[in-house]
Amino acid sequence: MYARLRPWLFRLDPELAHSASLRLLQLAGGLSPAAAWLRRRYAAPAQPVELLGLQFANRVGLAAGYDKDGLAWRGLACLGFGHIELGTVTPRPQLGNPRPRLFRLPEDEALVNRLGFPGRGAAFLARRLAGPRPPGLVLGVNLGINKDTPLEQAAADYQRLMAIFNPLADYLTINISSPNTPGLRQLQGREYLNGLLKALAPLRAKPLLVKLSPDLDAAQLDDALAAIMDNNIDGVIAANTTLARPAGLRAASAGEAGGLSGRPLASAALHMVTRIAARTQGRLPIIACGGIFNPSDARAALDAGAGLVQVYTGLVYRGPGLAGELAGGLAG
Repeated sequence: MYARLRPWLFRLDPELAHSASLRLLQLAGGLSPAAAWLRRRYAAPAQPVELLGLQFANRVGLAAGYDKDGLAWRGLACLGFGHIELGTVTPRPQLGNPRPRLFRLPEDEALVNRLGFPGRGAAFLARRLAGPRPPGLVLGVNLGINKDTPLEQAAADYQRLMAIFNPLADYLTINISSPNTPGLRQLQGREYLNGLLKALAPLRAKPLLVKLSPDLDAAQLDDALAAIMDNNIDGVIAANTTLARPAGLRAASAGEAGGLSGRPLASAALHMVTRIAARTQGRLPIIACGGIFNPSDARAALDAGAGLVQVYTGLVYRGPGLAGELAGGLAG
């Protein structure tokens, strides 16, 4: 069904199509008959796994960025995901970067985005999380700083967000790796990151993760991991989008500024998972994110050392059955 529908969706502006899909899922998630139909249609095989001290129904999650404001998470939960990560959320609402800021690369099965953390802010997302939660769903929230927050005040933004979402989420992720907020990636440097995590670690009431950039070189990654391990952070997500443009991209939109995700990111993300697992000797839980489109991709990430996988761009190109397909392939 999605294969027939996708060409029509791809005629729409990417951000408009995304907003429309969220709206439909928001409506479906709020209507019991529609939600029940989605759960039956997109049921994923049970594959219980424990990570971060949490019990996941399966190893497949939805990455941050898909539902920034928590509009459709109850509908998305009907698509077979074991966990959903909302956000990136900032303390105050912000518009993000000017449009157009989201681009499809169909020939490469990729996206480029320079969204810049648009969203309605922490208070809005907190209200969206009130009320009952679908049984068995693990819910994460990805935290970011406002664009006008100086780096020396970044800890205060993250602390404010942790105070709001500690009671509402099952885990929290510190986003220091988006390429679309000026200066943010500097926080991955060992000195910056060590100071930031020292300020945040004592405040956690839930598992705390750090999302890292695939553009870190070997020395930079080792420095970031040292700060993460020194502060006993609970895990990492590898990886965010990349500013690199691998050779062979065919789509005209490949030249747009912003972070690249999807198929072209797969190799770099997998290499990063492998290096993190080796560097930390398997002691640091890893969630793999980047270029996961089929069960083989997911299995490769787990074999490299990840405990869970997340998808975003794969969902755009493969459709709502992806979580069930991946979970089924991993359970088989």
